[in-house]
Parts: sequence; C-alpha cells; structure tokens
Amino acid sequence: MTAFKSIKLGLMIALLSACGGGGGSSDPLARDQNQTVAPPSCDGRCVGVNSFLTVDDVNRVVGQAVDQANALQLNATIAVVDRVGNVLAVFRMGPFGNAIEITSSVPNTVRSGLDGVVIPQGTDGDALAAIAKAITGAYLSSEGNAFSSRTASQIIQEHFNPKETDQPAGPLYGVQFSQLPCSDFSNRFTGTGLSVGPHRSPLGLAADPGGFPLYKDGTPVGGVGVIADNIYSLDKDVQDEDRDPDEQIAYAATFGYEAPIERRADRLTVDGKTLRYADVTYGDLSVRPQDAPPLDVSASDGLIAVTGYSDGVLRAGTTFGQSNSGIVPASSAFDGYDAFVFVDQAGRPRFPVVDATDSDRLGEASLQAEEVEEILKATLGIANKTRAQIRRPLETFGRVTITIVDTNGAIIGVVRNLDAPVFGSDVSVQKARTTMLMSATDAGAFFSDIETPARYLENDFVSVRQEVVLDDYIDRSKALLGATAFEDGIAYSIRSVSNIHRPFFPDGLSTALSGPLNKEPSLNEWSVFSTGLQLDVSYNQILRHVLFAATGNGTDVAQTCNESAQPLRLANGLQIFASGVPIYRGRQLVGGLGVAGDAPEQDEMMAFLGLDEAGELLGSGLGNAPVDLRADQLSPDGYRLRFVQCPQNPFVSSDEENVCEGI
Repeated sequence: MTAFKSIKLGLMIALLSACGGGGGSSDPLARDQNQTVAPPSCDGRCVGVNSFLTVDDVNRVVGQAVDQANALQLNATIAVVDRVGNVLAVFRMGPFGNAIEITSSVPNTVRSGLDGVVIPQGTDGDALAAIAKAITGAYLSSEGNAFSSRTASQIIQEHFNPKETDQPAGPLYGVQFSQLPCSDFSNRFTGTGLSVGPHRSPLGLAADPGGFPLYKDGTPVGGVGVIADNIYSLDKDVQDEDRDPDEQIAYAATFGYEAPIERRADRLTVDGKTLRYADVTYGDLSVRPQDAPPLDVSASDGLIAVTGYSDGVLRAGTTFGQSNSGIVPASSAFDGYDAFVFVDQAGRPRFPVVDATDSDRLGEASLQAEEVEEILKATLGIANKTRAQIRRPLETFGRVTITIVDTNGAIIGVVRNLDAPVFGSDVSVQKARTTMLMSATDAGAFFSDIETPARYLENDFVSVRQEVVLDDYIDRSKALLGATAFEDGIAYSIRSVSNIHRPFFPDGLSTALSGPLNKEPSLNEWSVFSTGLQLDVSYNQILRHVLFAATGNGTDVAQTCNESAQPLRLANGLQIFASGVPIYRGRQLVGGLGVAGDAPEQDEMMAFLGLDEAGELLGSGLGNAPVDLRADQLSPDGYRLRFVQCPQNPFVSSDEENVCEGI
C-alpha cells in the first residue's frame, strides 16, 4: 500500500475492526454476495425505460456515503453522475474545499506535466476530483463489465501488472487523457438542467480509487466518486489490499446499486491477469450502509454548484438509449447491426455520415458518404461476431464505438452498438484523428507550427516552472526513425504510435530509455500524469479549464485541445493505446478509422478487417495502407515497430485463426 493512502489508517483501524456490513465468510466475493442480488443474464439489452437514477436514488447514494464518512470521522466530497456524465449532485461535508494534490507519489518526486499540481484550498478542486472519479466508474462500465477507478489504475501504468518489471505498459495506457474538458466531441453543461451526453470530465479519467459504477437491474445507470484524503493519485501496487478511505466511502455509496458480482473487473482477465475492482467489501466497512439514516440532499447545506458542471440542484438522471441521453437507435441504413448514434438536444444526429471536407486538396480521392457508410457497416459487422475480451457472459460479442475522420480531422461518421462503454466514444475519435495525423506528410510540421509551448506552472499558477516545445518530441523521433520521420508518408496505426510513445523503448524493458514521444522515467520526468507529447499538446487547455472550474473565475477553454493552425486535427486530444488505422485510397492517405470499447487487440482487428472488407466491397481502391508504407517496415535500434496485433481465434461462431494474415 502506498504511503499517502495510509495517512489516516491509524485513525481507522479501530473503526474497521467493527465491521458490520457483511456476512462471516472469509471469501470477499461471498461477503458481498450476501448483499448483492444474483446478476441477471444481461448481455447488453437489459436497458429499459427505468434505467436511470431517480432523485430518491441519488439521495440514497449520497446518504450512504455521508454515513460512512461520518463513521470514519472524515469530511468527504461526493459526486453522482448519470451514465452519460450529467452531474446529478455534488455534496461537500466540510465547510470549504480542501487543497487537492495531483501526484503519483508522496512526497512528490515528479514535477512534470500535471504531476505535483496542487489545486488550492477554498476552491472546488475536491469537486472536480470527485466528478472525474464518478465519470470514470460510469464510462468504463457496461452490462458486460463493471470497472472502477481502481481498475483504471491497474491498466494505465508503465507495466502490466504494476511493479512487474520488464512487462509491457498497461493495455489502456494513455486512456486517462480522454474525455478531456477541451474536447470538441464531449458535450458541456448548459448552465441549468440536464443535457445530452456524453459529457466531458474535468480531469479526464481517474486512476485514484474511490470511483464506482452504479447499477439498476443489471444495467449501469451512472457512477459515484469520492475524495476525502485530499490526494488525487493511483495505486502503484496491486499485490496488496488497501484500506483507502475514498474507496470505502464510495463503496458504501453503491449499496443497493452495486455492480453484479459476475460482471465486476475481478471476474475478468486480460493477458491472463485478473483485474481489480475494489480492495474492500461490505464486510470491511465501519457501519452497515443499509442502516444509513435518510438524507434529503436538497435540504442540506452540503449540495454545491460547480462551475461548468452543476448548478447545485439535485436531479434525476437521463434514460440511457433514449433521446434525452444523446444516444439513440440509428437510421434504417444500419438495420440489423444493433447500431446507435449520437444526437443533439433536438434529437438530430450530431455526426451524420457525410462527404469528407478535404475534396479541395484530395479531389476525387476524397471519401464519399456512401464509402464512409460501408466502412462503418463492415467494421460494425466484424464487431458483431468478435468474441469480446472484457465482457461477461463468455462468448459475448464486442461492443464498441467506431469513428471515421477525414484528413482535416472532421468527423464524417460515427456509429456504436447499444451497450458499448461510453468512454470509447471520445476515445474512438481521438484514435481516428491520431492515426490520420501521424500518417500525414505534414505531421511533423503540425507540431512544429504550435508556437506556444506547454507551460508547466508553479503552484501559484502564475510562475512558469518549465516550458516544453512540442517540436522537441519530433526531433527526438527523427533521431530514432530517420531525418524524414513524420514527413515521409509512413503509415502509423495507433499501435505504431504507441510503440514510440511508451515510457520505455522497447515497451516494458525497464533498463531502456523512453520512447521519443514520451518523458524519461530515469530523470523523474515521466508519470501517468506526465506522458509526454500526448499530455503536452493539450496541457495548457486542461490546466486552464481546471483553474476556471475550480475558482469560477475567467473564461472556459474553447472546444479544441491544441493551439495549432489546424486545431480540428487533434481537437479532442491525442491517444496512444491501440486501436486505429489510417485509411488509404491506393497510396493516398484519405482519413482515419478509430475503434474503442473492448480490449485493444479486439478493437484493432475490427478496424483493420472492417476497412479491408469495405474496400473489397467498394472496389474503389479504399483500404488499409499499402504494406510497404506501414510503420512495421521500420526497425529502429533493431526493434521492429508493429502495425496491428490481432487475436489468434477471435470470432464467437468460428474457429478461424490468423485472420489478419496476408492483408
């Protein structure tokens, strides 16, 4: 257990010995099973008209958290969101917001990126942390899988599992910098009431334990997040069991809305390793959550407004899959595909399938709407027969979001299936844009032309501690890949980008230096809060928003995460975990395809095979990058980059193997 997460452990030991929330079994799952209704046989279609959090539900969730925090003699800040990120309540038990330190260690040893930033006392930094945790629990979960912010911590670190040296980085390394507050894809709070989602998160996705999904009748309806220890961090050791106060309070809050046992992360494996969900059970809690006294949140003094997220009014959530959530069934063009699309407040499609916007440069090579539709259908068709990696029951097919962008970065088509986790929506756009941009002949120039460096500020938020020129990352890449890197037309999939954007190159080799797009761990520059180019291209916008939302002063950031002359090309940030592939017509780059929602290899295969299948059907030269242009033709320092990595036996109703071979 990390030191900073045990600061209040001494105070809590006596309280923890009086466990009253579970049965007498030594099996933690059995102790929870005493309080958890056996999971229904949901396979992605249990959502219905009652799949939302009512006002009474929100009151109960907050009340159970408050009761547990009181038992621990802690003041907690508690946030509840619906499944698409609307903030339904933020409740602060103390008189004012405590200072919140964003840090990967205590005392802090990495003063780079967001690591070491302290959001001052007396602001709403605590509320932003709680909201980010709640969104993480809601967005990473579905009817097929329940992930917590502890799960997120496990899968985003420099090794998987954490502390297992010489192992590759976590399978979702980099996902923490998605759902960004500057995103042009994620929606924003309109000032009053609820609005269609998905909504942004003030700090991206959280790795700090204390964020859980909330379920009703087997389907996720939202999330709860708690911060009580003033530290926004992560768990660097998954081999022990912590008694984290944030997690205890949040876990108590989920009583009656808990994730079904059979869907929790600790019933799922990735690369043969069991995921983590929580280090506590109801039997470990100080008081029984079912005995929590009723709390009328609206009548209390603790309900607060948060700039950019909530007006301080407790509300019921939206109903997922209906128009008020922003996710509805697709048009008849996608009949038979279990397809859903995103709509605006008036019910109109936000991202209809359209012609590309780059015909002025590409001419007849530019993507046409009918081609975009066929690529989406083919990719969704592959998803609908792929054996999901991170879902239960077994033999369930993949649920994902699929996005296509043109070479300007414009979104020209998005589709998803019903139960795809919400986090994959924004991530699929990030991936489509990243693979498109990094494959373009002007990729290096894009970063070189961003004249404003990433400015790391001291904790007075005025003095500049360090300036990072983005072009330095490109110069490092050229030193490794050759003088023409990112201008020679080499096609980079997201996996290719991830190869050179890891804290070690080759990935996981602890004695190696970092990849050229990343920070250097040996110099105390790298952490999960300081990931190199990925963060630095969006750093100024993220920090500016955090200060705006925490203090209520100034103006919010625009809906773009970079300050380039072509901001749309990375308008919602850069993503560095597979899967996404560039789209070519012959040898001409014409767009990017991103898929997100399942494990990286499954998603990557969907994109690669879907694009190939659509190209065969259309017969117009569309398809994956020519073999000789792919980044896997590069072998810097004797290490061959990868383009795609497909599962060996991927389909539910077929024993076909090596399905990507020869494409």
